[in-house]
Amino acid sequence: MTFEHLKLSISLRKAIEKKGYKLPTPIQIEAIPVALEGKDIIACAQTGTGKSAAFCLPVLHQVEANKKQSGHIGIQALILAPTRELVTQIDESINTYGEFTGVNHTTLFGGIPRKVQIDYLSRDIDVLTATPGRLLDMVERGYADLSNVKYFVLDEADNMLNLGFIQEVQKVIDLLPPARHNMLFSATIPFEVRELCNSILNNPVRIDIKTNIYEKGLINESLYFVEKELKKNLLFHLLETQQIDSAFIFCRTRKGAEELCDALKEKNYAAEAIHSDRTQAERNRAIESFKNREIQLLVATDVAARGIDVQKVSHVFNFELPQETDSYTHRIGRTGRAGEIGKAISLCTPDDLQKIKDIEKSRKQKLKIIEGHLYSNVKLLKKLMEKETELEKKRKEQNRKRRNK
Repeated sequence: MTFEHLKLSISLRKAIEKKGYKLPTPIQIEAIPVALEGKDIIACAQTGTGKSAAFCLPVLHQVEANKKQSGHIGIQALILAPTRELVTQIDESINTYGEFTGVNHTTLFGGIPRKVQIDYLSRDIDVLTATPGRLLDMVERGYADLSNVKYFVLDEADNMLNLGFIQEVQKVIDLLPPARHNMLFSATIPFEVRELCNSILNNPVRIDIKTNIYEKGLINESLYFVEKELKKNLLFHLLETQQIDSAFIFCRTRKGAEELCDALKEKNYAAEAIHSDRTQAERNRAIESFKNREIQLLVATDVAARGIDVQKVSHVFNFELPQETDSYTHRIGRTGRAGEIGKAISLCTPDDLQKIKDIEKSRKQKLKIIEGHLYSNVKLLKKLMEKETELEKKRKEQNRKRRNK
């Protein structure tokens, strides 16, 4: 199937052709025709599968048609996303695909002065992409009117849940007209997201893209056990011995990301850090430098790295494993994009064993452990065996308690 078969408007096909895209991805093939029919959608697709275009294209198609018929009628489409980086990425897609449509669009997110965004909102906006908090703030101040929204998209619903935004999302939904077209996209569908779907979607079409990047083997995952105090040494060793074009390095905390970035710079690596303590301008500069290959390494926390779409990232390093199992999937999805082969390497201590088992359980596959590396030792293996024994005892005790109940 080609984009011609999807029956998109001439102006959208012109933009797609200009961009050089030939064939739609599976999520686009499944979602776009359903969206153009006006049916609600719940779509489960991994990062890097082209899901932004899967909702941006039908939204632009419908808004363009309405605008030609009735002129500007206010904000017709609202797209909610959890982070400013993802909001920006989605808006870039709208700008690319909507180049010839005459559709006006803008963004709302925290971290920049309100006055700039208020000025943009005064320009007859048709499509608005926003984070929930700043959007609610603008609505309460009277600068954003959602009464004419016909199309509502919730992107990365599972991340909204993980970041504690679900209540704010519900407040936004309560402000929307009840008669509207809804689309919800998520990499995973936990129980709370299913509840949200039931409350806002009307007889939705379920789209589940099973053939994901991990099943295709585009990401080679490996695991290195190492003492905590030797993690940096092992990372430096891997950076020297692996064939790295560019890499994300993930840390759990802002302080950890900053300290690791400083250590990398001391070793003369071209690196920058992005986290929530950095200003939006600083984060934008770091991301652009990474995209343009001016720096090789981007050290990031989970919140800051969501929604960043950079092609040809050869490696992802989990310097620290994430707290949430789903975040592991999002992290490693930064590599292996658009058919490229990528590597995901996790540096773990024996204390991370439970997290590893949780990741393996959710992924339904074992992670490959690299043994006998430069920083592996007998003391470490002994700790690992003791931790394994301890976890096994806990599992048996939990099973015994369940049986007794």
